[in-house]
Amino acid sequence: MNTKLHAIRDSLGRPLNLFVTAGQVSDDIGARAMLSSLPKVDWLLGDRGYDADWFREALKDKGIHACIPSRKQRKKTVKYDKRRYKRRNRIEIMFGRLKDWRRVATRYDRCPRVFLSAIALAALVIYWL
Repeated sequence: MNTKLHAIRDSLGRPLNLFVTAGQVSDDIGARAMLSSLPKVDWLLGDRGYDADWFREALKDKGIHACIPSRKQRKKTVKYDKRRYKRRNRIEIMFGRLKDWRRVATRYDRCPRVFLSAIALAALVIYWL
């Protein structure tokens, strides 16, 4: 069983919203699910998996600038702020800290709800207590 964790974090690196999808599912599903819960921000930094025209338009409608590089298959590349994109490593650091918890890293739980609960508990202890 494979899963993919989608997260929204604040500027301090604390996770605000977590969502789990199946590992073979496109990132579009996670983006669609998390779109309504985006906080009021100026910029959204995302990886290539979130590069979709509908997602960029939805962010623009909310007044959020997208800093997402183009997928390699895209015929016309979209410009993005490379300097700002370098800060995306902070979310990778957040994922790494969550994986310090053995239960999260090895994914003992088979049920996605229980796995998400374990991730939420780890995030609560690491970042909010």
